[in-house]
Amino acid sequence: MNRIEKVFQTLKQKNQKAFVPYIMAGDGGLKSLQEKITFLEKAGATAIEIGIPFSDPVADGPVIQQAGIRALKEGTTLRDVVSAIAEIRPIVHIPLLFMTYTNPVMAYGVEAFIHDIKKSGVDGLIIPDMPIEQEDIISPYLEEENIELIRLVTLQSPLSRIEAIAKKGKGFVYAVTVNGITGSRSGFNEKLGEHLKKVKEVSPIPVLAGFGISTPEHVEEMISYCDGVIVGSKTIELLEKGDYQGIVNLIDASKTTIKL
Repeated sequence: MNRIEKVFQTLKQKNQKAFVPYIMAGDGGLKSLQEKITFLEKAGATAIEIGIPFSDPVADGPVIQQAGIRALKEGTTLRDVVSAIAEIRPIVHIPLLFMTYTNPVMAYGVEAFIHDIKKSGVDGLIIPDMPIEQEDIISPYLEEENIELIRLVTLQSPLSRIEAIAKKGKGFVYAVTVNGITGSRSGFNEKLGEHLKKVKEVSPIPVLAGFGISTPEHVEEMISYCDGVIVGSKTIELLEKGDYQGIVNLIDASKTTIKL
C-alpha cells in the first residue's frame, strides 16, 4: 500500500473528502517548489499534483499552458524536477503525483524514469494522453515500483470503459468534469452530477472530479457526488497573485459536511 492508498483509507475512516491542488514545477523557478508544496500540505491538501512543463500540453488550458511556458523559460527539465522532489520529499508527508505526457517519459527512457521517480519519492503518475490500450509500455514498471497510475474518465466515456478503467487502479479515478481542456468555468453541464454518481457506483476505488473547478461553491458541489476534487488552473492563478487565503478557502470548502 503506497501513500495514495493510505491517505484515502484514512479519509474514508474519517468520512472526509479529498482536495488535490495542481501546481506547475518550475513556475517561478524550481527554488519556489518546496515553499509551494509545504504551504499546500500545511493548508490541508490531501495530495499534490505536480505538472511537468512540456511544449505540447494537449489537455491544458491557457492558465496551465502559460505556467508551463514560464517554467520552460526558467530552463526547467524533467530531470531537474525529479531531483528537486528528491530533496523535498523528506519533509513532506502527503502523496506527490507527477502529471506529464507520453513524450517526455519516452524521451527520458521509461524504465529509467520510473526508477528515478520512485527513488525521489513520487507516489503516482498521471499521463492524460496515454489511453489504457497503450499503458502496457509503462504499467509493468509502475507496478513493480508500487507507483500508482491514475487514469482519467470523461463525460464521453461509456460506462463499460469507465468500469474497465476503474478496475485497473488502486489509487483513484480522475473524473474529468468538462468536454475540453483545463481552465476555470462559470458552471457545469446539468448532467454532470448524474455522471459522477454513475462513475462512483461502478468504481471500486475513490473518484475525484477535476477540470474547471474554481470556487468554494464548485468544490462543495463536486464533493456531494464523489470523493474529492482536483483544482489546477485556479490554484496556479491564486499562487501567482499571492492569494494564499483564496487557496485555503478552496481547501476548507472540501471539509464542508454535505447532507444528501
